[in-house]
Amino acid sequence: MRVTMLYFAAARERAGASTETLELPEGATAAQALALACEKHPALQAVAGKLRIAVDQDFSQPDRKLRDGSEVALIPPVSGGMAEHRIGPEPLSAEAPLQEVVGTDCGAVVSFTGTVRSSNHGKAVVRLEYEAYPEMALRVFAHIASEARERWGARVVIHHRTGSLDPGALSVVVAAVAQNRADAFEACRHAIEILKKDAPIWKREFYPDGSSWVGLGS
Repeated sequence: MRVTMLYFAAARERAGASTETLELPEGATAAQALALACEKHPALQAVAGKLRIAVDQDFSQPDRKLRDGSEVALIPPVSGGMAEHRIGPEPLSAEAPLQEVVGTDCGAVVSFTGTVRSSNHGKAVVRLEYEAYPEMALRVFAHIASEARERWGARVVIHHRTGSLDPGALSVVVAAVAQNRADAFEACRHAIEILKKDAPIWKREFYPDGSSWVGLGS
């Protein structure tokens, strides 16, 4: 069967075309259409994970089955619409999350920055180690951002560190933007509170005489 592929913005530049026709087997899915497009245009592969797929002008899941004559659009993140959450060992920047969410449509920008403190409950903290289940943590971050959009019309992005961190290092940065300051403050506060409650990220404190997992005390 034949389907019409539509490429936009960065996807169009990488494909070198705005539209083309692809031949796929009967019962093929949107994911197979994307895979074939990447095979024909290898430059697409680097951004494939960030593309949304629309079939016949409706956003669709990768397993959506196509029909002969289907129109499949590969849509990059829209400006200000899909910020990138991050979790990993790379050092954080307090400014990077802000740059991902700011836009002229919002007048209030709020950020929260968490740092490693040098003492806790009267004990000197030599360093922290963060361990995470990254794939699940990113799903939690995305859910938090979705709640912020629904409840406060806010955009939220979260960057979190893993690995060994010395006192003073940035451990987490949350940025929220909304049309007014009350909504931006609420969205940012909600994000960090739910992150601490639900995200599968564990913190171990190291002291001169030992260590403990925060929350377990062991």
